[in-house]
Amino acid sequence: MDIPALRRYLLDTGIAVSGELRVELISGGRSNLTFKAYDDVSTWVVRRPPTSGLTPSAHDMAREYTVARGLQGTPVPVAKTVAFDADGVALGAPMTVVEFVDGQVIRDQTDLASLSDEQVSATTSTLVGVLADLHAVDYHAVGLDTFGRPEGFLTRQLKLWAGQWDRVKTRELPDVTALHTALTEALPQSSDASIVHGDFRIDNTILDKTDPTVVRAVVDWELSTLGDPLTDVALMCVYREPIFDLVLGTQAAWTSPRLPSADTLAQAYATASGRDLGAWNFYLGLANFKLGIIGEGITHRALQGSDSGSGAARAAEATPEFMAAGLRALGKASA
Repeated sequence: MDIPALRRYLLDTGIAVSGELRVELISGGRSNLTFKAYDDVSTWVVRRPPTSGLTPSAHDMAREYTVARGLQGTPVPVAKTVAFDADGVALGAPMTVVEFVDGQVIRDQTDLASLSDEQVSATTSTLVGVLADLHAVDYHAVGLDTFGRPEGFLTRQLKLWAGQWDRVKTRELPDVTALHTALTEALPQSSDASIVHGDFRIDNTILDKTDPTVVRAVVDWELSTLGDPLTDVALMCVYREPIFDLVLGTQAAWTSPRLPSADTLAQAYATASGRDLGAWNFYLGLANFKLGIIGEGITHRALQGSDSGSGAARAAEATPEFMAAGLRALGKASA
């Protein structure tokens, strides 16, 4: 981080800087670099791409900033957007600036242990409500008409993930082909359209420091788009499977048995949103299909020598489990 260049950019954008500007790295690696920047009065979060992979990272940041800007003033809690240097004028790479949201992030089951059972239940209920609020936002009214293409979304999802499997598979798995065929046959003829987060669970939110039942901000919008809201709900539910720990390489908070079951979450969403879950088994099958391929991809990258994190070589062990679960959801037998 070039601190003098950041300071000049903030000042040129009309953002007051009081005293010395200090910057601390919050997270790095192959993803976008995230910094906490602060002066004597204000605190911001600054994100920029790493030195390699500028195009996809810049795209992710633009998507993240665009949806956060659109959601300002809606019931969905997001960080207040401050500035977006899309052309990389200040740092030589695209950069986003949002206000710092102070709170706690519950990532794993150790973090979850700090919450009482009553807090876990109430927090989960709040999170389901936030997802329902997101899907209720009129994306036309908030200027996100061109944020995605909801028409044909499910068809494109199937094609996308089948293609991804061909790129990352480390072995042949007949259940992958079987599930893809079953999903193609069960594809709903029509679906609703909304803003979708694409990766919604507790660790992608910032909770209030003293009251975890209050969501201060939903974060990690890199996969957001316009699409079928039930894909968000099904992913949230399938993330509850203990085998998901292998994909993440940790005992995730969201897989904890202390949380409500997937069925309970789905029913809570239906109640909060007023939506008919419709072809629910299709959505469960699609979510399992996607997560199985994600797990395979993590191991594929590890075998190629990429530093994919702890447990990456074992992530693909979850793939057959997800594929079998997807087939069960659609009433099909595993191969």
